[in-house]
Amino acid sequence: MVEPEPKTCVSCGRTIEWRKKWERNWNEVRYCSDPCRKRKIKPVDQELEAAIQELLKERGNGQTICPSEAAKAVGGTESEAAWNNLMEPTRMAARRLVASGHVEIIQQGRVVDPSTAKGPIRIRRIP
Repeated sequence: MVEPEPKTCVSCGRTIEWRKKWERNWNEVRYCSDPCRKRKIKPVDQELEAAIQELLKERGNGQTICPSEAAKAVGGTESEAAWNNLMEPTRMAARRLVASGHVEIIQQGRVVDPSTAKGPIRIRRIP
């Protein structure tokens, strides 16, 4: 059998690699792992996606934002712990927006694969 095209996890936005055990139900696979299946999409995730898009809209074409800006917009700036705990969910929101074709993730001025990017990233709206 030819391996089907990879999918994107609806929770974390990472690429789901095809596995032989999913051969019969590949069309039903939506999550890359059990933690993603349990976490699902929460209201804060939707707020983060909206914050990313709004910040990018304010910046204009070709400009980037740091994920921490969206985390601070949603979590507030009074407590570092409040927005710092939103950093990974913000990266997840950015990956979902990449999968939907709204943004791209940049590292050192180059577009990178959001599933494998490690370290500091920037988010840019696709023109």
